[in-house]
Amino acid sequence: MTPPNAPESRWSDLDRPPLNVAALRRGVVVPGGLWTSLDVVAATGSTNSDLAARAAALPEGAVLIAEEQTAGRGRLERAWTAPARSGLFFSVLLRPGTDVPVTRWGWLPLLAGVAAASGLARAAGVDMSLKWPNDLLVTVDGEERKTGGILLERAGDDAVVLGIGINVSLRADELPVPGAGSIGLANAVSTDRDPLLRAVLRSLEKWYTAWRTAVGDPAACGLQEAYAAGCATLGRRVRAELPGGTAVTGEAVALDGDGRLVLATDDGTRRPVSAGDIVHLRPAV
Repeated sequence: MTPPNAPESRWSDLDRPPLNVAALRRGVVVPGGLWTSLDVVAATGSTNSDLAARAAALPEGAVLIAEEQTAGRGRLERAWTAPARSGLFFSVLLRPGTDVPVTRWGWLPLLAGVAAASGLARAAGVDMSLKWPNDLLVTVDGEERKTGGILLERAGDDAVVLGIGINVSLRADELPVPGAGSIGLANAVSTDRDPLLRAVLRSLEKWYTAWRTAVGDPAACGLQEAYAAGCATLGRRVRAELPGGTAVTGEAVALDGDGRLVLATDDGTRRPVSAGDIVHLRPAV
């Protein structure tokens, strides 16, 4: 008999029921749609690593979800951990190389941010915003908190694995760091993960299809405008901590056609930032 506190036990946390795999497949894997398969595992190290390892044998649109990740990764190899069934931890396999130049693939994490934020806002009834380049923010007790992140990794010449992690029902005493948050702590109208996951996947399909139809042009498909509209980083004074240990400070004034954050620095120049950690130095006005 499975111990009642085991991760795979249906009754280990009555407030956190397991995902309904059959219902999710019926609602998401449909003829003519992007999503071609949907699998849920009780626990794994990293859905990104697992899906990348199988990418060569899978068609575009494979979805892998874990009820718990034991070695989840964020940007810069940071750990991502959360209690079993407390969030949405999943990866999807995409093959944009058949239609979109590699030079435009850098928009995919931003596209996923727009899709996740808009899907969650509708399904959970919470205000979502984006911190460049790939953090999902909610407001908890008047303070911005990170509730989700996105990680993109190559999987062969024409494919990528896009991983998304979202804290859904984490309570205050379960948060891994002070700046973390969850949908539940932001007073969501629902923390039922099934409709939340469906909403995010449907939104992701909508945006990815439009972006690919536009051959990856972020302006033509409306992605650049949508990201800028939902980005909490624009209009703020920030510090960009760059690879190599350097940093630059300035006001985030724009998002350019390559998805880079443009900073107006104190010496009067405009500097595009393509990678790095962004620290918000003052509240938005």
